[in-house]
Amino acid sequence: MTKKQKKVFYRIIAAAVLMVMLHFVPAEGYLRLVLYLVPYLIIGYDILRKAALGILHGEVFDENFLMAVATVGAMLLGVYHEANGMEGEFAEGVAVMLFYQIGELFQAVAVGKSRRNISALMDIRPDYANIEGENGSLEQVDPDEVEVGTVIVVQPGEKIPIDGVVVEGSSTLNTSALTGESVPREVETGGEVISGCVNISGLLRIRTTREFGESTVSKILDLVENSSMKKARTENFITKFARYYTPAVCYSALALAIVPSVMNLLMGNPAGWSTWIIRALTFLVISCPCALVISIPLSFFGGIGGASACGILVKGSNYLEALALTRYVVFDKTGTLTRGVFQVTQVQVSPEFGRTVSAAPETAGIAEDGALVEKLPSARLVELAAYAESYSNHPISKSLREAYGQEIDMSKVSRVEETGGRGVSALVDGHTVAAGNFRLMESLGISYEKNVGIGTVVHVAVDGIYAGYILISDVIKEQSREAIAALKAAGVKKTVMLTGDGKKTAEHVAGLLQVDEVRSELLPGDKVEAVEILLAQKSGRENLAFVGDGINDAPVLSRADIGVAMGALGSDAAIEAADIVLMDDNPMKLALAIRISRKCLRIVYENIVFALGIKAVCLVLGAFGIANMWIAIFADVGVMVLAVLNAIRCLKVRP
Repeated sequence: MTKKQKKVFYRIIAAAVLMVMLHFVPAEGYLRLVLYLVPYLIIGYDILRKAALGILHGEVFDENFLMAVATVGAMLLGVYHEANGMEGEFAEGVAVMLFYQIGELFQAVAVGKSRRNISALMDIRPDYANIEGENGSLEQVDPDEVEVGTVIVVQPGEKIPIDGVVVEGSSTLNTSALTGESVPREVETGGEVISGCVNISGLLRIRTTREFGESTVSKILDLVENSSMKKARTENFITKFARYYTPAVCYSALALAIVPSVMNLLMGNPAGWSTWIIRALTFLVISCPCALVISIPLSFFGGIGGASACGILVKGSNYLEALALTRYVVFDKTGTLTRGVFQVTQVQVSPEFGRTVSAAPETAGIAEDGALVEKLPSARLVELAAYAESYSNHPISKSLREAYGQEIDMSKVSRVEETGGRGVSALVDGHTVAAGNFRLMESLGISYEKNVGIGTVVHVAVDGIYAGYILISDVIKEQSREAIAALKAAGVKKTVMLTGDGKKTAEHVAGLLQVDEVRSELLPGDKVEAVEILLAQKSGRENLAFVGDGINDAPVLSRADIGVAMGALGSDAAIEAADIVLMDDNPMKLALAIRISRKCLRIVYENIVFALGIKAVCLVLGAFGIANMWIAIFADVGVMVLAVLNAIRCLKVRP
């Protein structure tokens, strides 16, 4: 418990002990009132103060006002009864305030525990950065003070404070705080690292590539901390409900205290003021909406925290609620269902290009033994394609450079023109090289080979003549098929795969994964149109989620009901464009996220039905005088405690 919570706890103990002792003190009249006022003020002075401040600021109807009116009324009724020779309700008045404070303390401890759990799960904020001095000593500075391009030192066991590139050293990184996965990641000189990871083994010198405020750890922490700003419809409903509900029950209690007594007087019967005032005060205590106002936001907060522990970042409780209604899931293929790791599996050279290469003197070279050798036409085709794609960071471009296997001399490349969804054209060694899909060939008016194998085809044209094609195959993730099956088991009606790949390749992958529908040969704009069509097909209570890599698919992520970025560790575009970010490459996390959201929403509805049901029954009993102040305490504090306990279950997630 915090210092403040301990103080409340000591007040509760003191008030409880005094109340028990006073039960055995033979005091009567005003002396009895004075004695009971001691524990009452010990336990309730802050509630009375808050209620008074609320009245002064025009914010009258809240739980503090309800508790103040109910307990002060009980104490005044005690004075009335003592004056008329009856035993006053002083103990009940103190008990109401005492148990209310017990419930509030329990709620504060529970919320604090939830926050600490989330903080522990997301304990990735670095406290300092090490900068090496001229004499080799390390100086610890605030990460905010480190400029871009500064070389920082990260020792074994320390967190990487800022994104950067390793300039010296190699090590193993623990990324579990970001991804929820325990598998370590190897890094060496030249490798990119992101903040929030823990350096396990070797010493690293890292040149920072961005400021701390723009680094991955800052964006993630900001995302989690601000997730409560985007409230679910259920949360907004409860807020509006409490706004109208509280004054309504206050006026109802006032009517219950006055109207029956006035009616009795008009009919010539005794007014019975004390009886109806007691019922009205009991009515007020029962009606306090604490259980709903506290437990509903806590449920969503717990759900977001539980998801964070698994490497699933949810930008707000509104997205967590929407995820529970997901019935359509649309996937991008590359990097989402497949690894995005491409390998050249076939090189097919056209006869004309083969003759040209064989006759060209620049394709010859000197072997290690000094003999003159000719470069094979297939090797020359890969070389030209790799040079043409040398400026691109696309996975296919990287696979071409890896297949070439030599260092790229960028001075040989000029006049690079990249066309989205088609390919690239460049001047390489004085030759105009075009490398891309069939659309690029058609746009250039070049005939190309159509009957090729399964995979991504890169057609290559040199100086306006078709030179051949390079077949590149992607690798399907081992969890993808299981992820599709898990989504269907979770009630997803349709799974769809969208890709720019050829029809044959797309249908082959979709068949292996058992995806319901596949659309191939799509440009980025075509993907948006495909999602628009699917959105038009669904009903109002169904949501569509699009899962992509968060970089090339930003327009589609924004258009879908829920945008999910897959494998977005360190990706700014993913964190910005998506509503939900899966921090690793495991597509199974989407089914887990849906399960978390549905569990959270189920607990929310359980609390709503339970709290309103108990209160409705007790309010009726209180109005007819059947429920006394002790039942009222259970209907308020007891229901709140049970609802909070139920809400904490959202934090526990079974992967």
